[in-house]
Amino acid sequence: MGASGWDYVTVYEGDVQASLDALHERVFVEEFGETGDYPDLAALWADGEFMGTGGTHTILDVPTAASGPGGPAAGTLRPLPADRLLHHFGAARPTVARYEELLAAAGRAMSHREYEQSLLGEEFPRWSGLYVLLYGEGEGGEAGEGGEPTHVAFFGCSGD
Repeated sequence: MGASGWDYVTVYEGDVQASLDALHERVFVEEFGETGDYPDLAALWADGEFMGTGGTHTILDVPTAASGPGGPAAGTLRPLPADRLLHHFGAARPTVARYEELLAAAGRAMSHREYEQSLLGEEFPRWSGLYVLLYGEGEGGEAGEGGEPTHVAFFGCSGD
């Protein structure tokens, strides 16, 4: 079936896993609410045959957000490492607007090499991804640097 990249920005719910859980519920309703194939998200995740072979090709394929860096693991979202955050954003506390700019730049990449150097070109294993805390516009901050966390961006890949 191939691999599918995905990205989402959602409201920050006080911690990353809570934000991911809320996003999972919303995406589950969007993807499966009308079909009646699964009564809830737990039933979807319990369908090992479907989830183990094809998956949803959405963030529903990645149930867990790790709180810190570590080795890559399928089924897990990890924070974008601090050095890569500074590389892409030029700030330790990027804003939603800056994230959207980088996403658009990745979409305009004219070559495979340009895409690989973009934010979405970061390396992670299939069936996993990365996340970035995004901040509200701060007062007196540096360009592209925000105040308090307001959103979290998740991006990754499902499929083989």
